[in-house]
Parts: sequence; C-alpha cells; structure tokens
Amino acid sequence: MKYSVDRQEKYAVLRLEEEKLNAVIAPDLKSEFIILSNKGIQNLIFDMSGVQFVDSSGLSAILTANRLWKDQGNFILTGITHPNVIKLMEISRLDTILTIIPTLSESVDYIFMEEIERELNEED
Repeated sequence: MKYSVDRQEKYAVLRLEEEKLNAVIAPDLKSEFIILSNKGIQNLIFDMSGVQFVDSSGLSAILTANRLWKDQGNFILTGITHPNVIKLMEISRLDTILTIIPTLSESVDYIFMEEIERELNEED
C-alpha cells in the first residue's frame, strides 16, 4: 500500500496514493488507522484525492477509522472527486454519517474551528 502521513501539531493527514481502495489494500489501511489512533493523533484527515474506486472492504476500513476517532477527535474524509466514489458514498448513505469536506485546506480549517469550539465549551 502506497501512502504518506503528514503529522502536524493538531492533526495528521493520511494521503492514500492508490487508485483503488479495495480488499487488497483495506487490511493494511485498517492497521495504519489503528497505529495512528494508538499514537494519540487527535484528528485525522484521510485524503482520497487519488482514489478512483472503493469497494465494500474499503468502506469497512473507512468506518473503522470513523469509530476509532469518534471519542478522541475528528475523522475527516477529503479529496473525494471521482464520480464513482462520490456515487458510492451517496448510495451507501455514508455521506450522512461521515464528515466529508471537499478540500484539504477546508478540512484543516474545520479542525481548528472544532478545537476553538471545544476550548470554549470547556470554559463554560
């Protein structure tokens, strides 16, 4: 599996550098999600800008990450531009469950806004 991880102070970006997120790649991706979660990454942005195909195993890996980050921060999908992937997200209704943001810069902005909101709520 080809990918890169860019760790920042408040978040990390995992960029999948594969065209297909399928049964061949999904187990390794799940493992990487678990490793990043165990390292204490509070917010993860999963950049799918190069992905053109996702199967049910790929969706399962994405849902695993969503569960891992549910209580520790944010899990965001970004870069979903291929029509087949967009359609799959809509048909599976995952667009109503997952946080999907069009661009990486908007995803980073979202994380910082969530952090500010969390800090303000802690003060109250």
